[in-house]
Amino acid sequence: MPRITMRDWPPYSPTDQQRRENAVLAARLMMNGAMTAPAIGGIPMVEGEIVYGEEEQEEIARKMEELAYETESQRHVFLYEAVMARRVDALLFLGNTRAFSDPWDGECGLCAGRPDCSFVYEQRNQSTGLIDPSDRRSETMIKGPLCAAYAHQLGYNVGSALMVATHLYIDARPFITMGIAAQKLGYCRNSGLVVGIGISARSKFEASDPGLDYHLINLERGIDAIRGNVSQLGLRPVTGTDYKIGDPSKKK
Repeated sequence: MPRITMRDWPPYSPTDQQRRENAVLAARLMMNGAMTAPAIGGIPMVEGEIVYGEEEQEEIARKMEELAYETESQRHVFLYEAVMARRVDALLFLGNTRAFSDPWDGECGLCAGRPDCSFVYEQRNQSTGLIDPSDRRSETMIKGPLCAAYAHQLGYNVGSALMVATHLYIDARPFITMGIAAQKLGYCRNSGLVVGIGISARSKFEASDPGLDYHLINLERGIDAIRGNVSQLGLRPVTGTDYKIGDPSKKK
């Protein structure tokens, strides 16, 4: 009989990869929850992508660190959550495909308090009510304004995905920072708004309570510090004596 062994250390070892596959499977089922969430008018408007792997998650984390220096007030949030993007087992990105280019036209007034969608249409290149989505230039992290009704809809999709995670006994938490970074890297490219969900199958989900200066003081940095000072820990003593002649740890 084949044996499937799972451990969470060392990272990305064969036994750790077996464990991570559980998180990827959970992400797929969470995507089902997002796709089947109640939608305004029953209109399809959600897309999703699952990302996992050391290099893929590192790319997203570095983009988050780059974006951190575009905002003063939220800099620490991007930096802290970049560490989390590296630490989780998988990332699920969910986006709304209509909030940017296809307003609801439901006279809800959510975007600017007007009894119509004129505020959105006035900010876009459009003809006869058809918005041209080809101009993606933006001076802000999220290009707006968005149709607020459809932007709110994404909350139902994310919430449904998180409900599935609860039933699967897997840790998950949504992050707008991860969604912004992923969108700028081309994930969920049809969406005007993207939210990332970090998924973890470890005993400790660090996103729930990170420590102070988390981008500087975290597990990876601690381990690397030990590796950089291994000779100071007695692991490689400099005695000038060949260990084959005698045990250098024993005093004569």
